[in-house]
Amino acid sequence: GTDKMNRLADYHIHTFFSGDSEAKTDEIVKSAIEKGLSSICITDHLDFDYIVDDVLFELDKDKYFEYFENLREEYKDLLDIRIGIETGLEPDKSKRLDDFINRHNYDFIIGSSHLVNGIDPFYLEYFNGRTDYQAFLEYFESIETNLKYCKNFDVYGHIDYVVRYGPNKNREYSYGRYKDILDEILKKLISMGKGIELNTGGYHYGLGEPNPCTAVIRRYRELGGEIITIGADAHTPDKIACAFDKAASVL
Repeated sequence: GTDKMNRLADYHIHTFFSGDSEAKTDEIVKSAIEKGLSSICITDHLDFDYIVDDVLFELDKDKYFEYFENLREEYKDLLDIRIGIETGLEPDKSKRLDDFINRHNYDFIIGSSHLVNGIDPFYLEYFNGRTDYQAFLEYFESIETNLKYCKNFDVYGHIDYVVRYGPNKNREYSYGRYKDILDEILKKLISMGKGIELNTGGYHYGLGEPNPCTAVIRRYRELGGEIITIGADAHTPDKIACAFDKAASVL
């Protein structure tokens, strides 16, 4: 019920500032209030040099922050709005990301893997000519590499994002199949003092599981992880707090 919801916050939301969203901020705020959330964090995409259909997945660092400072002020009596970003992590982008992030005092930063050797698993070409196992493993290896070079984030986003888009979705995926590399990723994040997110987008994409899957979240906890945020990865207002009841039961 609402009593339970009003303690919840959605910490992964995209607006029209993101290259893959057209969501209007007043509609996002309205949806969050209607769903009884106490707080939201806007986390629009910052992926340097990533262009899709002539749309650049970058942000104007001053315009973006100022816009949401004004929005936060406008709705301060109705909803606690935090200003964040979802950064696309790549080893050669770490300095540019740092320069962008350090310009303003962001409340929250998701570090995510979107591009693996220049290709986003969102596109089927990423999976062409190889097994799901090979494609998934390369994705996890890219996370391991990112963690050597990129430190400027709070939680790592949707750690098994890649399984959303595979030709077979998560039919051939389990924590156990990738245990060694996933454990290394989780241990590294914990040693860095970083969290992970429970991203309910996995339910939206028909996986029947969050991203990362329940077994990975459980393993993070077993290894001593203590920082977790919940986000719906909403690109439209109706998806805010999507499947948060399932997220609560998983946690």
